[in-house]
Amino acid sequence: METRKVLFISQEITPYLTETRLSKVGRYLPQGIQERGKEIRTFMPRYGCINERRNQLHEVIRLSGMNLIIDDTDHPLIIKVASIQSARMQVYFIDNDDYFHRKHIFADSNGREFEDNDERALFFARGVIETVKKLRWAPDIVHCHGWMSALVPVYLRSVYSDDPLFQNYKIIYSIYNNDFKTPFRSTFADKLRFDGIDGENLKLINNPDFINISKLAIKYSDGIIIGSEDINEDLVKYVRTIDKPVLPYQDEEVYIDAYNEFYDNLLS
Repeated sequence: METRKVLFISQEITPYLTETRLSKVGRYLPQGIQERGKEIRTFMPRYGCINERRNQLHEVIRLSGMNLIIDDTDHPLIIKVASIQSARMQVYFIDNDDYFHRKHIFADSNGREFEDNDERALFFARGVIETVKKLRWAPDIVHCHGWMSALVPVYLRSVYSDDPLFQNYKIIYSIYNNDFKTPFRSTFADKLRFDGIDGENLKLINNPDFINISKLAIKYSDGIIIGSEDINEDLVKYVRTIDKPVLPYQDEEVYIDAYNEFYDNLLS
């Protein structure tokens, strides 16, 4: 049987960012899944607080150099890579001077969330998909972690639905308790329409807050994983109404095997 391929798209991965439940899953899940015989690729944003020299990031010239148009403006896509030697895994970083060179992750030093977090999430989602296309690497499972990856399911199932690389695969969205407080800008739905995403589901984001962005990701996914012990109550209720496989929260000791089994069940 052909080796299954799992694409991990993570908002946070330690040691590049401080340890949280999300960043630890971003780091240890891919390693664990690789050790269980699957092939992996892992992506995260290259936030400005990540020390490139200490973490030995370097640009992958053959993958960089594309421009992504967000809201009618060109933004160069830069791809960097680093290795976690002990895990025998590489991490690809999506980078761009406009979106990812500030020293903070989602909010400034006063705790004010960045106004362009919507575009940063858009750029990250499209950057990952375009890079995977360039790698000509067709995943069986696409596993998205955290709201920064929430637009990946939306784009894969709409804009890229006819792409020969993305056929016969399943999307999983992991929900964590890391909500953003300031809704995306009111022009957010227009930015998705600009890319050709339309229809019923965009009604969800008339108010593009954390709940609705998460619901949008859930709608376009094939399976849902509860990634944090406590998640937003509205999302708990919403998940109960959907007719999709849902994996409840799993403890640190058992989650890798549980996730691996969840992948296999979705693919069978």
